Amino acid sequence: MLAKHSKHFSLVDVLSIGIDRIQRNFEPMRKQVEAWKATRISDESAKLVIYRAFVQGELDVPKHLARRVHDLYSNPQVDEFAPRTTWSPSNAFTSAFKELDPIPQFWATATLASLMANG
Repeated sequence: MLAKHSKHFSLVDVLSIGIDRIQRNFEPMRKQVEAWKATRISDESAKLVIYRAFVQGELDVPKHLARRVHDLYSNPQVDEFAPRTTWSPSNAFTSAFKELDPIPQFWATATLASLMANG
């Protein structure tokens, strides 16, 4: 953003480039979500992901969220999250992350994909 002091700086151009980059990365993310929705997961495997995140510390999030994640996985608040797929624990995590402040929520959500990929 050093160009903000330039007389030829165009906020519209900068925003257009940013939006283009976001859109290019959206398709792989959409495909990942579809794969998670199509992949069945046992309750034991989902609980192991939760255990690894909190007890083994594989996800840098406050430990007090462990119970909330477990509860949201066990009793989903949204019907779409009820099927036992890889999407289910992912949504339990992201729903619990909503209790965090914005910056920690962003980082927790950003690092969740690697935990789920190794699940």
